Amino acid sequence: VQLQASGGGLVQPGGSLRLSCAASGRTFSNSAVGWFRQTPGKEREFVAAIRLSGTTTSYADSVKGRFTISRDSAKRTVYLQMNSLKPEDTAVYYCALDLAAGRISYNWKTYTSWGQGTQVTVSS
Repeated sequence: VQLQASGGGLVQPGGSLRLSCAASGRTFSNSAVGWFRQTPGKEREFVAAIRLSGTTTSYADSVKGRFTISRDSAKRTVYLQMNSLKPEDTAVYYCALDLAAGRISYNWKTYTSWGQGTQVTVSS
């Protein structure tokens, strides 16, 4: 499975961005796609995840109420809508696939396929 992330950029505090993660290759109904972010010197941090069937989603406490993860199954794409962005949201954002997720994992090591990362910078 290959993942292609896009949609990052520079935005002012309080602004919005939408990230996209397009998947090619075989996935399964119990697969999950997660978004993680990383800043220099820090470990990759869970942001949000969604199962590729059903309605199960999960969010980090730091983004609840501001970020929304969704999917378009026909387009094989997962989106991360980010609103009310803060400077501390600045990071490289990665999407990743957990091919046979029994449940959504917050641990980046569980995810086996990764997109290339897209930079999000929140600054005035």
